[in-house]
Amino acid sequence: MEKAEIFYDKLMPIFGFDLNMKSKGKVPEHEFEVIEYAHPNLIIGFNSPRSVFMDEIIHRRKPGAIHHLAFKAKNKGEVDQAYPKVRDIGAEIIETPRYYPEHGQNYYALFFKDPQGIKYEIVFEPRA
Repeated sequence: MEKAEIFYDKLMPIFGFDLNMKSKGKVPEHEFEVIEYAHPNLIIGFNSPRSVFMDEIIHRRKPGAIHHLAFKAKNKGEVDQAYPKVRDIGAEIIETPRYYPEHGQNYYALFFKDPQGIKYEIVFEPRA
């Protein structure tokens, strides 16, 4: 949780989250800690694993797992501006900003993973 908090304290402001709205807590009866990042439109929470799952590797293709989270950019420039920020905080860059025609004619995105292997995307795709 300590490593995750350091990373997410740097990442979440890139997405417009205010760190003053972050909260932390422990839920001893369920054996986990939680960190939540609040945004006017969304709250993202990260829980520590229970001891029985401590050695399991996060994998987005496991049943019940999130494949990845995509954050919409207002324009292509926002994707480009986010790239060095995301890279510099230690994210694993999967794919640099570019057009991905396999996802749509005007699909422009950056793909990366956090230190625990959770995949993210910053995408601009104009839609009618």
